[in-house]
Amino acid sequence: MIIGVSLGLIGGGGSILTVPVLVYLFGVEPVLATAYSLFIVGATSLVGAVPKYRQGEVNLKTALIFGIPSIIAVYTTRSFIVPAIPSHIFTLGSFTLTKSLLLMLLFAVLMVVASVTMIRTKKDKEDEIEQKQVFNYPVILLEGAVVGMLTGLVGAGGGFLIIPALVLLSKLPMKQAVGTSLLIIAAKSLIGFTGDLGKHIMDWKLLIIVTVLAIAGIFIGNSMSKKVSPVALKKSFGWFVLVMGIYIIIKELLFPGVGGH
Repeated sequence: MIIGVSLGLIGGGGSILTVPVLVYLFGVEPVLATAYSLFIVGATSLVGAVPKYRQGEVNLKTALIFGIPSIIAVYTTRSFIVPAIPSHIFTLGSFTLTKSLLLMLLFAVLMVVASVTMIRTKKDKEDEIEQKQVFNYPVILLEGAVVGMLTGLVGAGGGFLIIPALVLLSKLPMKQAVGTSLLIIAAKSLIGFTGDLGKHIMDWKLLIIVTVLAIAGIFIGNSMSKKVSPVALKKSFGWFVLVMGIYIIIKELLFPGVGGH
């Protein structure tokens, strides 16, 4: 539910919690957790994008330009790159870098980066006169592909990367950036998830229960967003994500195999 609430409130951030929740609370193996995360985040974001679209807060042209390279990258990553990573990458003394450890560490580093962007957030200038939309096509296409590849590797939606990119590169107002980001996350996560079908035995019961709870959370988040300051919320959520990211790095390096996978 917290995953959904954060998506509804700040248009991102929730997906960064999905993999740790699956790995540490439900004991799901990390590579499989990144696949489950794509489905949960994709379905939740899709439900969240519908009211935003009705309110005119989704820019379809931007979603297409950013989304297409992102979708191609995430599908390619899940179908070919993730399966190609060996189970044991290297051993150095008593330290062994496994595929699961690599994905969890990459995920934790991404959490730390995400938290810094949330903590340093500036006040949204939503009341500004809307700027004329300008498309820096090469940069947007490249950013879309990079975000797609990261999404494919760690199973996070990447809203914290997409929203600043849409505001800076496409000159979208903040509200439109949040709505458009949800649609992009939904499309690339769900299509990316199809790259895993047939490669793993899926626990559909767990997947559906967590998804339904996250969707319930997004409705709570949407209603709360009218009453809560998104700036203060984003900052406090950022600190929470930072602590989680550091915890994962310490746990995976110093206490591997304790609690969870």
